[in-house]
Amino acid sequence: MSFQAYLDTIKKKTGKGPEELKQLADQKGFSENGQLKPDVKAGQIVSWLKEEFELGHGHSMAVYALLKGLKE
Repeated sequence: MSFQAYLDTIKKKTGKGPEELKQLADQKGFSENGQLKPDVKAGQIVSWLKEEFELGHGHSMAVYALLKGLKE
């Protein structure tokens, strides 16, 4: 599955696109201006997205990569 396919599936499931997810992560204190804070671990993002949106590990890791700046 491509990175874009992950983002498309996340949007369908949650109604949230990349910018909205970045804003939510900022509100939760995981990131600042859409960039992941250095002390935040992948497991924290996975737990948050699983609890709040019922996303699986792979989809949550795609959001982590987005917040970390590894993917756009």
